[in-house]
Amino acid sequence: MNQLKKMMGIVWMLIAPLVIYFLVTGAIHNISATGTKDINKPVPWLIIIGIFTPIAIGLFIFGWYALKGEYDHLPQSSDEITD
Repeated sequence: MNQLKKMMGIVWMLIAPLVIYFLVTGAIHNISATGTKDINKPVPWLIIIGIFTPIAIGLFIFGWYALKGEYDHLPQSSDEITD
């Protein structure tokens, strides 16, 4: 199970920059001065990218911790948690 966690950590670390890349390329592709739809305006894209960038960064950090083995032993009770 620990090997699966480490492999998934690599997957999360690869997915995070891909999400940002696809959002930015989608924004560049869909934003146009002549379009009348909401998807053609830059403000919704800035909001979407602004919201999903911290999520992707958190996903990358989660993958980094999984790869480093921080989740190899999870506490079974609150007595195992130390400050």
